[in-house]
Amino acid sequence: MGNLSVIGGKAKGFKLRSVPGNGTRPIMSMVKAALFNIVSPYVLDSSWLDLFAGTGSVGIESLSRGAAMARFVENHRQAVKTIHANLEHTGFAEWGEVWHKNVFSVLSELADRQFDFVYIAPPQFKDIWSRALLALDQNPSWLLGNSWIIVQIDKVEYKPQPLDNLELFRRESYGSTELVFYMVKDGVI
Repeated sequence: MGNLSVIGGKAKGFKLRSVPGNGTRPIMSMVKAALFNIVSPYVLDSSWLDLFAGTGSVGIESLSRGAAMARFVENHRQAVKTIHANLEHTGFAEWGEVWHKNVFSVLSELADRQFDFVYIAPPQFKDIWSRALLALDQNPSWLLGNSWIIVQIDKVEYKPQPLDNLELFRRESYGSTELVFYMVKDGVI
């Protein structure tokens, strides 16, 4: 899958470990660069919830660029070990929380804190992204009034979602990958 590394900020150039096997799909450097070009004005001192975190690449990139903290939620044991190793290697272990839990169990709970950014990049072609988005929509306790929810999917997966508390505000395609941006509707929080 090519070299996986931090592409900006304090840890720029640090190589990240991949999760053994074929169960995870790390974000491509081009897509990660585009994502962080879009969110860069808002990253400093922000908080990130990285769901289906895989290698931890997105949350670690946010920390490298000045985010205050990132929480990584991942159910796969090898991925959890990889996230811990990548946080240690980049020097961000102090600012990263790794939860070895099922994303849907976490999203069904009352939040212990709110996040500026929620990144959702689940396994493709299983409609998991929409289930996670709908779970957040039904339990917005994880969100602030100005939170962004960013979904990474294959562009053929996209379909409009019946949302009560969130709304689509941007879609960007990079090859077969699409980033879909949602925010909290005015007055919800």
